[in-house]
Amino acid sequence: MSTTAIPIQPGVAVGSRPAVRKAWIGFAVVVVSAVMDLLDSTISQTAAPDIRRQLGGSYADLEWISAAYTLSMSALMILGSRLGDILGRRRVLLGSLAGFVITSSLCALAPSAGTLIFARVLQGATAAMMVPQGFGLIRELFGDEGQQKAFGIFGPVMGLAAVLGPLAGGGLIALNLLGVGWRAIFVINVPIGLAALAVGRRHLPANPPATPHARLDLPSVALAAGGGFALVYPLIEGRQQGWPAWTFALLAGGMLLIGAFALRQAARMRRGHAPLVEPSILRRRAYVAGLGVVLGFIGAMGGLTLAVNVMYQTGLGFSPLQSGLAGVPIALFAIGGSITSSILLPKIGRTTMHIGLAVMALGLGIVVAVLHAAGGGLSAWDTVGPLALTGFGMGMVFVPMFDVILAGVAPHELGSASGLLESVQQLAMSLGIAGVGTVLFDQAGAGRGAAPFVSATAAALLVAIGLLVAAWVVTWWLPKHARA
Repeated sequence: MSTTAIPIQPGVAVGSRPAVRKAWIGFAVVVVSAVMDLLDSTISQTAAPDIRRQLGGSYADLEWISAAYTLSMSALMILGSRLGDILGRRRVLLGSLAGFVITSSLCALAPSAGTLIFARVLQGATAAMMVPQGFGLIRELFGDEGQQKAFGIFGPVMGLAAVLGPLAGGGLIALNLLGVGWRAIFVINVPIGLAALAVGRRHLPANPPATPHARLDLPSVALAAGGGFALVYPLIEGRQQGWPAWTFALLAGGMLLIGAFALRQAARMRRGHAPLVEPSILRRRAYVAGLGVVLGFIGAMGGLTLAVNVMYQTGLGFSPLQSGLAGVPIALFAIGGSITSSILLPKIGRTTMHIGLAVMALGLGIVVAVLHAAGGGLSAWDTVGPLALTGFGMGMVFVPMFDVILAGVAPHELGSASGLLESVQQLAMSLGIAGVGTVLFDQAGAGRGAAPFVSATAAALLVAIGLLVAAWVVTWWLPKHARA
């Protein structure tokens, strides 16, 4: 990738009031596109039991409805970031936003579980082109100095969107907009996406591409995509197939493909060719350690959302709206955690993330204890307190996460850094859903009623706690302060 710095519109962050207003409107488009992606990666977990009842399919299909999107996205995210460098971030964002609207329509029209899973793959692919443009566009809109204020808003909004996803899904299904039931979670993307397109055409900066003459390294794209697929596919299908030898071979092959991808990037750099990912970002301690934190934290979030929603709906017989409302304590206290984190971060730096991850793991530990104690007699009220504690810890992590991970990243590295960061987030979500889902459905088996699913959820959440503990350990490799 070229070492040319990202061109910044002069005076946007400190210029006239109309210029500042235009920048914030453009920022709103970036936020909306990111929120649409984040909601679509979590919202379907609330609707999944309802979708399965209507369209049929296995428990593996239920996992794939969520994982197909995040897996497709993680596999192609690096390609999306590279296209932004070559074609221009505004052009790629608007084009992929249009694609996201079209593929959301295909999801809404799906007549079977298999068709929906395929449509989700396409939807994730368009999101992979759309989302990586966000960080670069924020820097283009506000410059190096003004972007900190924008990121201060971006992080909490993303955290809130993540925890409100299940409630939004349940609410849309309960409202039964246009009489389409669960399909409303995809239909809603159409008017929102079209509005974002119209506003983005007027207010996003049309700066020239950072590396307009570079060529795509398609073998590197294939290695990254193949590695991500090989890591997630056997985790979801292995349980259904009885864990045959090919599942373990595929996992090993996935790790080899990821290693081959890294070696190819270094080799292309030595030969003077533009890599998909700048190897220099992998020499930045804050960035590499931050990716490790993301794997554990986002993986635990994805697994938690799947396990709790399946327990409420399949085990306890909740409606999607009731299931979403049961998760409200997470969302409300995540706001409190975000505010607390904003206050503490300038004073204690990375210790904020230590506390947040520990509080989140403690909350989940109490949830597990409550599930064991209540068994088949569990009610939503039993989990209010521990889920609130979990949400508070979650909120504390979201605020500093982007700032810490991107600390010290140079302008010419931003495309690689943001693309790889988003790719790892989506891969973490897929792995979390696959890992926790494997334990959940294996333990639940073909059980009927509340007791089997409550017990299985308790076992599955132990996996999420393990991911949080791993993330907590990795935080000690972060610099003490975000900008250190």
